[in-house]
Amino acid sequence: MTDLKNSSQDIEMNMTDHLSELRKRIIYSLLSFVVFFIAGFIYIRDIYGFLEADIPIKLSVTSPGEVVWIYFTLASIIALIGSLPLLCLQLWLFIKPALTPKEKKASLAYIPAVFLLFVAGLGFGYTVFVQLILPFLLSLNEGMFNELFTVERYFRFVFRVTIPFAILFEIPIIVMFLTSLGIVTPEWLSKIRKYAYFVLIIIGTMITPPDFILQIVVAIPLILLYEVSIILSRMVYRKKLKAHREFMEDQEE
Repeated sequence: MTDLKNSSQDIEMNMTDHLSELRKRIIYSLLSFVVFFIAGFIYIRDIYGFLEADIPIKLSVTSPGEVVWIYFTLASIIALIGSLPLLCLQLWLFIKPALTPKEKKASLAYIPAVFLLFVAGLGFGYTVFVQLILPFLLSLNEGMFNELFTVERYFRFVFRVTIPFAILFEIPIIVMFLTSLGIVTPEWLSKIRKYAYFVLIIIGTMITPPDFILQIVVAIPLILLYEVSIILSRMVYRKKLKAHREFMEDQEE
């Protein structure tokens, strides 16, 4: 009876410790988000000027609320980008006690990769929008209408194009992580390749105008990302099999 009581108390203490640790990690993540949000808010004019310099039109506002909206929206995007590495680090620190030394070293490398791929996705999506999508849409006008672009509508459209790219560029990291957990294998990824291509092409058509060339330009990088994911999955899978063989050999000895 005493052993059961002690076991119950240990479980409660472990649960309390985990919740306390989780709360600490969440607080640190929120603090980093707030710090970068404030920094984004302070330098909002420079950020807005940098983004507006890439477009051949002057944006307008139709209400005071749009000025407030662009301040908070751009500051939130900057905060998300800036705090992403710290958020990943806090997640890693939370699960660190449950990892082996090799897993700790391998998983730590995911943190800069997640950040770099996210930024690369945003950059690629923004370049595609400014260099291809926006000129294509403006060319459809041909003097038929007076062009009046409001800040809110313009940036909503920009984010609708760029943020999906930022998420899709995380595919290699997600695939590597799922492979390390044994959820997916390179053989399975190769087997569903044609279905994955179809889904990626559909996504490309959803975030680009109905122009065949633009859709191809967007779909090709996404398909290449999937192929890179398969290669990385093979690397992770080989290391996993090697570690398993070494473990079995040690057990036999």
